[in-house]
Amino acid sequence: MPSPNTPPGAAEQQARGVSLLFVCLGNICRSPTAEGVMRELVRREGLQEWITLDSAGTGGWHVGDPPDARATSTAHARGIELEGAEAVVVGRSKLVGVPVARLLLAANATVTVCHSRTRDLAGTCARADVLVAAVGVPRLLGGDAVKEGAVVIDVGVNRTDEGLRGDVDPSVAERAGLLTPVPGGVGPMTIAMLVANTVKACRQQSSR
Repeated sequence: MPSPNTPPGAAEQQARGVSLLFVCLGNICRSPTAEGVMRELVRREGLQEWITLDSAGTGGWHVGDPPDARATSTAHARGIELEGAEAVVVGRSKLVGVPVARLLLAANATVTVCHSRTRDLAGTCARADVLVAAVGVPRLLGGDAVKEGAVVIDVGVNRTDEGLRGDVDPSVAERAGLLTPVPGGVGPMTIAMLVANTVKACRQQSSR
């Protein structure tokens, strides 16, 4: 039911706005001149699911690596060998956690996905050669969750009273072989991946 504080007609207006968004996205997807749709963050339940599936290319429209390849791209850029490595991904969202786990599997890493029901989170993470944190809880992982010399990729961006903070406590840098900063770590890789995909799509379309 609408909140008592909801202005009259607000629910109907929101529904019309969502319907219009669906129509616009459908027109863009069918356009021969469209290179792609970049989905950032959609908070509405159901709408987020639809856009996530579409951007993943279920209709054969996706070109290039997903932006979530930023985690594995960060590792490759530093010359880190993923094949045979034990990797732990904290977070199972369809936006980051699951895609990153699949990419790590494709790189022949041995992958464990942790979530809110994981019984020994710190112990599981501490086995990882490569640890990817993407759960959205500031400073969730401390030194007890990081193996000496491990590669730690912090995808989390959390707004706190102290500013932007990641899912990993910065003190982990003393144990980790590599720790991506927040902000300024994975974010620029996301932009780079999106630009690379746009260029790739444009080249493919121009060659038709």
